[in-house]
Amino acid sequence: MEQLHLPAYSSAEGTIKLPGSKSISNRTLLLAALSNGETEIFDLLKSDDTDRMLEALAMLGVDLAQNPTDALNWKVKGINGNFPNKGSPEEPVDLFLGNAGTAFRPLTAALAFSNGYYYLHGVPRMHERPIGDLVDALRQVGAQIEYLANEGFPPLKISPAKLDVSKPIKIRGDVSSQFLTALLMALPLTKKNATIEVVGELISKPYIQITLSLMEKFGIKAERINWQTFTISANGFYQSPAQYYVEGDASSASYFLAAGVIGKGPVRVVGVSKDSIQGDVKFAGFLGKDITEPLYTTQPFSYMGAIVSWSNNWMQTQTMPDTKLVALDVDCNHIPDAAMTLAILALFAEGTTTLRNIASWRVKETDRITAMATELRKVGAIVEEGADYIKITPPEKLTPNAVIDTYDDHRMAMCFSLVSLGGVPITINDPKCVNKTFPDYFEEFQKIAKA
Repeated sequence: MEQLHLPAYSSAEGTIKLPGSKSISNRTLLLAALSNGETEIFDLLKSDDTDRMLEALAMLGVDLAQNPTDALNWKVKGINGNFPNKGSPEEPVDLFLGNAGTAFRPLTAALAFSNGYYYLHGVPRMHERPIGDLVDALRQVGAQIEYLANEGFPPLKISPAKLDVSKPIKIRGDVSSQFLTALLMALPLTKKNATIEVVGELISKPYIQITLSLMEKFGIKAERINWQTFTISANGFYQSPAQYYVEGDASSASYFLAAGVIGKGPVRVVGVSKDSIQGDVKFAGFLGKDITEPLYTTQPFSYMGAIVSWSNNWMQTQTMPDTKLVALDVDCNHIPDAAMTLAILALFAEGTTTLRNIASWRVKETDRITAMATELRKVGAIVEEGADYIKITPPEKLTPNAVIDTYDDHRMAMCFSLVSLGGVPITINDPKCVNKTFPDYFEEFQKIAKA
């Protein structure tokens, strides 16, 4: 197994330009493909997940062109809601989607309404990630979807639907917000009035807000009532906005913002600000109160004691030399990805940190609650894990030379790189798993980490 050995670092300082948001990139690619007209997309994320989406769209007959002088800029010629390649019962269109949930889930819904034959599959871990709630919702309106291995999980075979959207579509909201995102993005393809009713609490609402914002950019406005009912009007269609600029990835920003806290900073991330449509910018609100105003306008709110500042296109963190970070007890429902970075910051705080409402961690690239607990113990932490929470008490001294398993999970690798800023060397197994969203993460990290 390939390993990366990070030395002991004593501080962090510098500026990082963020890669594009994965959530925005893959949503934008699909919406551009479904639209009427051509869309030029700027600053698209270059990663395994976006590569899988681009490959799938090409297989479906979408005309894609990469800018020869800037690899992050693409032109997508929309197919006006009708993928050219339909496949056949004997030879469905074969779509390999790796472990890209942001490609697999939305494509499942869009293809269910595309009057063709499709085979969707991925790596073994993707075949362990549940999709039953989305399939159940799609079957309510006549989608023809078969499980080819285990019930409720990929791989899937999709055949032409017998559509009837006259009744409200019920979908669980407490497993993954990607299921609702997929349904919302696909329903305009039916050209009919459609209503979605969320059963139970909707988790990760900021990711749904990303979806709604992007759909509106592409000409479809979904009406919502209290995050429980969503309505799509008949005869709408996606219309290209001509150009779209992808924001920097707020989840990726969390590692560098945390580095500025642990390593005293200042560390600045360029490409995202507090006005981002991504919910993970709220992560900064847990780090510190801004020098001019708090990120959160409601009281009370908790923060660790850092200094956070921002402008139109950047955010920055630092701590004073004598600052002692404060442990948190917080609900992380709205920032499930960035909350993993809080688990690492817990190693540097006084007291026990509790991260709550993180059940969705268990159905991500790996079971992140168990993985995080296991690896935090390797560096000396006392950890308690529950069905939807994790409690972390830091050690008096971090254990040096820990060898961290990453479980083919990009966020595990990026999170644990931050431990080296505590003055201890650390080894990361399978560091290239960061290719999923941030292929040059470790090169960028080592630019700001100082011995």
